[in-house]
Amino acid sequence: MSLLPLEGPPGPLPAPATAAAPAPLTICAPAPVAAGSRRSLTRLTRRLLTLLPLLLIGVWAVLDWRALYDGTARLATADPWWLLVGLFYTCLGWISASVVRQGALPERLPPGLLGASQFAAGAANHVLPASLGAHAVTLRFLQGQGIPLARATASLALYALVRPIAKTLVLLGFLVALPGLLRLGDLVPDRRLLFLPAVAAGLGLGATLLLLTLVRPLRRPAATFVRTALTDARRLHTMPSRVLALWGGAAAAPLLQASVIHAVGTSLGMTLSWAQVAFAYLAASTAVGSVPAPGGIGPVDAAMVFTLAVYGVPVSLGTAVLIGYRVLTVWLPLLPGVLCMSALVHRKVL
Repeated sequence: MSLLPLEGPPGPLPAPATAAAPAPLTICAPAPVAAGSRRSLTRLTRRLLTLLPLLLIGVWAVLDWRALYDGTARLATADPWWLLVGLFYTCLGWISASVVRQGALPERLPPGLLGASQFAAGAANHVLPASLGAHAVTLRFLQGQGIPLARATASLALYALVRPIAKTLVLLGFLVALPGLLRLGDLVPDRRLLFLPAVAAGLGLGATLLLLTLVRPLRRPAATFVRTALTDARRLHTMPSRVLALWGGAAAAPLLQASVIHAVGTSLGMTLSWAQVAFAYLAASTAVGSVPAPGGIGPVDAAMVFTLAVYGVPVSLGTAVLIGYRVLTVWLPLLPGVLCMSALVHRKVL
């Protein structure tokens, strides 16, 4: 045995000749999702949502170009000062809608944004039937203001319920206050037609109950909605300012719309008084207001021409008045309303 010291520490043992050195294991980490791509997708989606209302309005304008052309041609011969009065009443109608929306909620909403949202909702209301467009815009606005979905939906339901009730009360007030001025006998429809609203309401209630009976997952949300709606309605009617805004604004809305019709009719030479035009509009919109048409266009116009004819207005003049009314309340504010909607979507208010 050698006693000589070792020159260094022993190295690692050599691997067997037959065994190959294992290759290092490479773990491929997943590539991180670029935050920029997500922002780009969100920005693209928002731009598409901004341009979608413009596309819908363009399609509707192409389909209904004749009404726009005829109304513009007839308004060219009208008295411009009375048309300005009608435009003023149209603007007051948007304010009344904002007041009713505020009256249906206990929380205070920002007045500027609320008015802008109702101006945009007016444009959306003329695209979808049964006020679905206006309710959709308002629902998005309320959620953007921090209102929970259940309470925002209950607010829309209260708004939709109060407006026809207030209109009916105003109609009854006309019947009591001016019984001799109004031709009630000529305007009352056949008794068989009076059953149509009752039948429609019964079918709607029956379909709702049947749906809740057959689809169990809908029962709990429906119960939550009813509970929230009743609670908010009870709370609102303990606040005098909300009661005045809710019912006062709802009662003023049909009178302002009738004032627009009266102003347009006066600009075209119609000699009916404001009370007669207001009652004619209340009767026509109450009779066919439940027909699901975009903005009430079509059924309300036909019924309004009939009620004006009862007062001796020629059908051609009544048609011109209604065309002018639609130009002032639909076509003239349509493009600004859509641009306002696009701006609110861009600012993430809707």
